[in-house]
Amino acid sequence: MQIIFKQALRVAVLGTLAGAIAPAAMASSHREAPFVTQSPKVDATDFYMFRSYESGRSNFITLIADYVPLQDAYGGPNYFAMDPNALYEIHIDNNGDAKEDLTFQFRFTNTNKDTKLSVGGKDVSIPLVINGGAIAGVNAPGANVRETYTVNVVRGDRRTGTKAAVTNVAGGAVFDKPLDNIGNKSIPNYAAYAAAHVYNVNIPGCGTPARLFVGQRKDPFVVNLGETFDLVNIKAPATEFSAGAEKGAKDDLAAKNVTAIELEVAASCLTASAGADPVIGGWTTASLRQGRLLNPTPNSSSPSKEGGAWTQVSRLGAPLVNEVVIGLKDKDTFNASKPGGDGQFATYVTNPTLPALIEILYGSAGAKAPTNFPRNDLVAAFLTGVKGLNQPTTVTASEMLRLNTSTPAVAAGAQKRLGVIDGDNAGFPNGRRPGDDVVDIALRVVMGKLCTLNLGCAPADAPAGGLHFTDGAYLDDSFFNASFPYLKTPIAGSPQM
Repeated sequence: MQIIFKQALRVAVLGTLAGAIAPAAMASSHREAPFVTQSPKVDATDFYMFRSYESGRSNFITLIADYVPLQDAYGGPNYFAMDPNALYEIHIDNNGDAKEDLTFQFRFTNTNKDTKLSVGGKDVSIPLVINGGAIAGVNAPGANVRETYTVNVVRGDRRTGTKAAVTNVAGGAVFDKPLDNIGNKSIPNYAAYAAAHVYNVNIPGCGTPARLFVGQRKDPFVVNLGETFDLVNIKAPATEFSAGAEKGAKDDLAAKNVTAIELEVAASCLTASAGADPVIGGWTTASLRQGRLLNPTPNSSSPSKEGGAWTQVSRLGAPLVNEVVIGLKDKDTFNASKPGGDGQFATYVTNPTLPALIEILYGSAGAKAPTNFPRNDLVAAFLTGVKGLNQPTTVTASEMLRLNTSTPAVAAGAQKRLGVIDGDNAGFPNGRRPGDDVVDIALRVVMGKLCTLNLGCAPADAPAGGLHFTDGAYLDDSFFNASFPYLKTPIAGSPQM
């Protein structure tokens, strides 16, 4: 789960936009709903969708779906393989009807290579789970477990549409996932090892090769997590901060890793057709089979038998919707729902509880909740996208991350961490880049930043709308690489050599 406030945001960028709104969020999605806490391998933590800012790749869109939250680098001996009984998906809606038009499906397979040592004349399986020696390349001899995956693209409905395999330009349709970052003795150069698992791939129906990577990365999100959930026990979050206050709190994810599913696809392959609406919507889901039969005599390959229809158990588009917008009784419902059914959650947006909670906790410090009801300034961002920024020509109200693929990318080093509200239209809420500080953006918008700009409400409706709210956990594009797969090398379980 991750931290607080997520509603929506709208902003004016003078000289570039008449106005803009966007789904705001305080964080990513770690352990956000009761049921998914039972299945961390299918818990989506963050979803990113942005125009690639690597040099020479500006005609591509990068999609990143992070899974398996709060990974400790020392988490052996099993570490954090993906679930071979799950279906991981990234969905794209390219005509605004709240239904997927393209779906990329990922399935994983874990193979126990059963490395043995001769002990007293007998070959005995080693107890170390995933490695039995130094590892330098793809499917290295020292790897005791090999994790592979396949990718399919489905056009139309994700269950009944036309399916075809994504293939390696070098041949084949099975890809290797690197082992997690065990430590520097097992994998002396993890950055080079992981880079060997970046693939150039062909997507059926797309004439331009894409790039693919799946593997462990440093958790890209930063958040003052403990204090946030302790009744927003953040040092003076409701006051006008002095210089540097946005860097004054700890990042509780600083020592955590995640598993990233990443695709970089030509923008023309994601939009409906040449010359069509450039705005796309995206979200990620994970599904499990309806039935599970436990094996009373399990082994490493068959501890259970899965069957029945796929059942969606995790969903993530814009960050932190489920954490801080959806009420507790509906969190599992949201995770199982599709965007087309999001009208059922509208009251959580029009009458949000987060601003009221902040006022209760910090009213004496100047935090006063906006008074305009319904919160129409948040509705546009949460359900439709922003007209003139990232709203489709025709749109069905639904929650997802929306990106105008025609907005030029901004190079690393020139990006503004507050995205659109600071004049950087290539940032959140127009998609989401790794360096967009959605926490600070969301804090300001949920407390009425848009009202100060007369966007959907008046300044008088938001007494605290001009305050520079922050959680104190700093984030910008300097925290990330300037090229695919963008997210940093994961923290090593053992840094010593």
